[in-house]
Amino acid sequence: MEKAVVFGGSGFIGSHVADNLADRGYKVSVFDKQKSPYLSGAKEFVQGDILNKKEVEKTVKGSDIIYNFAGEADIDNALVSPLDTITTNIIGNTNILEACRKHSVKRFVFASTVYVYSNSGSFYRSSKQACELIIEDYHKHYGFDFTILRYGTLYGPRADRRNWLYSALKDAIEKKCITRKGDGEEIREYVHVYDAANLSVEILKEKYKNQYVMITGNQQIRIKDLMKMVQEILGKSVKLKFMKSDQEQHYEITPYNFSPKLAKKIVGDHYIDLGQGVLDLINLLYVNLNHKGERDIKKSNL
Repeated sequence: MEKAVVFGGSGFIGSHVADNLADRGYKVSVFDKQKSPYLSGAKEFVQGDILNKKEVEKTVKGSDIIYNFAGEADIDNALVSPLDTITTNIIGNTNILEACRKHSVKRFVFASTVYVYSNSGSFYRSSKQACELIIEDYHKHYGFDFTILRYGTLYGPRADRRNWLYSALKDAIEKKCITRKGDGEEIREYVHVYDAANLSVEILKEKYKNQYVMITGNQQIRIKDLMKMVQEILGKSVKLKFMKSDQEQHYEITPYNFSPKLAKKIVGDHYIDLGQGVLDLINLLYVNLNHKGERDIKKSNL
């Protein structure tokens, strides 16, 4: 049985990839600062920090496959905390790479972003670009096998307020209003996290070794149209509000302003329809909201 370690495996995409790996028979270790609420089966949890070289090396030793989802993944947070972003994303990733080199890991998989193609994304983008270049040098000098995944716009269960679609749906339910920076003409290809996680494990096949792979959606949609879809699902009482946008941070129509190494795009034969995915996420939010209400009632009766 091959062993896989998922750094940042308590998070949104990382936790789903850990699940997918376990379902396929891998022995999975989840490494994160925060304990994962999604641990199940035989998955092992290791609490640690990727900036701690000893913790990283101890976890990597004896492993076959390493995924790195750890680090700062929020564009707005990266803008206000450039030093923390650069330290965590670049130094942390290099700590993992060095441990992989020492212990002859079969494949290192790095979670990058479509923002590497863009002039937008500030320190989030530049830190990911730097990591890609460092990974290329490890491959060049040490014969190090890797796969770089450039994710598009993810959505689905286990997201939080940092995910715009999750935040928009939560506000639509609780505040009857969806707010968006920009005019809504921005185009995105949303990909459900289940599909993204499945493809993130499919790339362990030999043909994706030392490749750059794009994981984006199958359906392009304007943000304005997505907001109207949610409005129709929940009722016209939901207001749509647009605010002045800082386009330097987020791309509008396309991220393709910069030309790093070209990436193959991988899509599944089957995928979750955006409308169905949004509806399922709304139902999940209602369930969570009802559970919270029940807990609040119990507390008030104590």
